[in-house]
Amino acid sequence: MRAGSSGANGALRAVGLTKIYRGRAGEVQVFENLKLSVRSGERLALTGESGTGKSTLLHLLGLLDQPSDGQIFYGDREVTALDLDQRAEVRNRQVGFVWQANTLLPEFSALENVAMPLRIRGVSKREAEALAGDRLKEVGLEVRALHRAGELSGGEQQRVALARALVGEPRLLLADEPTGSLDARTGAMVMDLLEALHAQRSITTIYVTHNPGFAARADRVLELESGRLVSSV
Repeated sequence: MRAGSSGANGALRAVGLTKIYRGRAGEVQVFENLKLSVRSGERLALTGESGTGKSTLLHLLGLLDQPSDGQIFYGDREVTALDLDQRAEVRNRQVGFVWQANTLLPEFSALENVAMPLRIRGVSKREAEALAGDRLKEVGLEVRALHRAGELSGGEQQRVALARALVGEPRLLLADEPTGSLDARTGAMVMDLLEALHAQRSITTIYVTHNPGFAARADRVLELESGRLVSSV
C-alpha cells in the first residue's frame, strides 16, 4: 500500500498531519500535511536520519502529543478530537509502547512494572499481577518476575518493557528504536521476540529503526525525509 493511501481494513490513518514547535527562537516545522495509512495487522518500519521527526510522529500516533494541524483516526474514530482524559483512556486501552530507554520503574519488580498499565486502568492487584505473570512467561522472564528492574540486564529490561506494552491487549504497538541501546546479539533477540509476538497476536506494529536489517523484516518500510513519508521499496 502506498504511503498516504487508505483501506477498508485500516487500523490507523493520519490526514494532513502538521507539527510545529514554537519557542523564543521562532518556529520549527517538523512536518506538514503528512499522510499515513496503516493496515490492520501490518508491521511497518519507519526509517530516516536523526532529527527528521520519527519519534515526534510516533508520539502523535500514540496520542502522547497533539498535532498542530491534521487528524488521526483509529479505525473510523477521530482520536485527535478527544479531550485529554479521553485520549489517556484510549492510549491505555489500545496502545502499547516500547522505547529505546525502557522507562521501567527501578523501585518496582518486573511483575509490578508489567502490571502497572492494568492497575492504572482499575484492574485489581491480584488480576493485574496474574496477567502480568502470563506476559512475563510469554517473553521468557517468569523466573525474574520478582527481581527489581535495576537487577535485570539491558536485554531483560527491554523484554519486560515489551511484556508491559502487551499486558493490556493493545490493538497498536509502537516501538521507538527498541534495540538502540542494546548490543547486536541482544538487539536481534528482541527483534525476533517482537516479530513473534506480533504474529501471535495479530496486532498492528509500527517501529522506528536505524538498522536496515531490522527495517527489512517489516511488511513495509517508509522513510521520513524532508517532512514526507517515502516508500523505500
